[in-house]
Amino acid sequence: MARACPVRADLGGEDQLPLTSTLDRPDQRPALAPERPAAEDAAPAPAPPVQAPDTGQPYHVLKIAPTCFFADYGCHVRILEETHALQQQGSRVTLCTYDLGRDLPELDLRRAPRLPWRGGVHTGPTWHKLYVDVLLGLRAGAATLGHRPDLVHAHLHEGAWLGWFVARARGVPLVFDFQGSLTAEMADHDFLSRDHPLFRVFRALEHRINHLADAIVTSSANARELLVRDFGVPAERVFALPDCVNTDRFRPLWEAPPARIAALRDELGIPAGRKVVVYLGLLAEYQGASQLLTAARHLLQIRQDVHFLVMGYPGEARYRRVARDLGIEAHVTFTGRIAYEAAPTYLCLGDVATSPKLSLTEANGKLLNYMAVGLPTVAFDTPVAREILGPLGRFARYGDHVSLAEELSLLLDDPNAGALGRLLRLRADERFSWRDAAGRLTAIYAEVLARRRRGRC
Repeated sequence: MARACPVRADLGGEDQLPLTSTLDRPDQRPALAPERPAAEDAAPAPAPPVQAPDTGQPYHVLKIAPTCFFADYGCHVRILEETHALQQQGSRVTLCTYDLGRDLPELDLRRAPRLPWRGGVHTGPTWHKLYVDVLLGLRAGAATLGHRPDLVHAHLHEGAWLGWFVARARGVPLVFDFQGSLTAEMADHDFLSRDHPLFRVFRALEHRINHLADAIVTSSANARELLVRDFGVPAERVFALPDCVNTDRFRPLWEAPPARIAALRDELGIPAGRKVVVYLGLLAEYQGASQLLTAARHLLQIRQDVHFLVMGYPGEARYRRVARDLGIEAHVTFTGRIAYEAAPTYLCLGDVATSPKLSLTEANGKLLNYMAVGLPTVAFDTPVAREILGPLGRFARYGDHVSLAEELSLLLDDPNAGALGRLLRLRADERFSWRDAAGRLTAIYAEVLARRRRGRC
């Protein structure tokens, strides 16, 4: 039956096996994802060039994060690692966030006042945000009274809305960290249907917020294209700063001590002789959780040597029932929420990884964690997944659980899978490391501040 498990510590150790050559298989690629909406106008202008600052000048940054930070998932990881990267460059970061969440001692956290009727951490949209955001805005404003920041860096649309008031009051620029469409997220979470009368209201509000910031940084090139094409944001204001990964924290699986991995595998009750497919992330429909379990059933009808390690929350109980109803619970282990610090350990249990995410506008940071650990990966064919994995990814037809099962089976049996994982690790280290992204982010800050001095913002 499906099992729950505790969280263990990270891994250490090292190995020095060589990389092999590129391993793409175009003959086995599935069809592309459904066509994206065609642009009526010409393609968006290329992203403005961003050079690293000459002086490495540190900044005082006020961050606003309207979420229950820190909660070990998605956008929280970007906020955390982005903050760490700025701190390592010498910048001072004050982070204003909701009343709930896990405290991290290395961060200067300023929380909104605690409300006694608020329960645990909540993911996704909720009407409670309407009044909690008011409290967060007041908290962010108070955080500027003693020390005027150089700029406000706001996450998510609610943060950009609040950040505009704070930045305007203090006479500093606003940088908006865009991680997906507000209204698309509402639809993805089944919070508000696209035919609901309020959907158009929120769409208009989203359009307005997208035009408030002095600059927008996006978590993917696809998101930058969305802003320029669909919302008419001037191209020179939008900078693609893709999600990255802490490659010092997420070490390759070939560095993991075999005895430690074997012990954790036994603790989780994964039977010997099974190849392990890992998933790490939120458990929700827009993340493709049902598609993953349905693909597992299809795969297990063909072969019995596979085990699925499903790590995440908040839908654990629901998807345990789905696995039981599908008759696959003996081949699935649910861990529940995994602390971010322990995630590298658990990923090292995998032979391959998967991300069947269905959202076409959000980032997909779990792919970067898989890459850094050196896990060959299958994802649904979306623009963001292709942008991250490049020619080293294996792509199933969008939303097709049979295609997902077939691609997983091919990868599990691929004799070159290990070498592919090493190339993915190399790609993560060379293209998606927060060490390099910090320089690009401070360069964007420098450009925004220079524009403000020139009177262009």
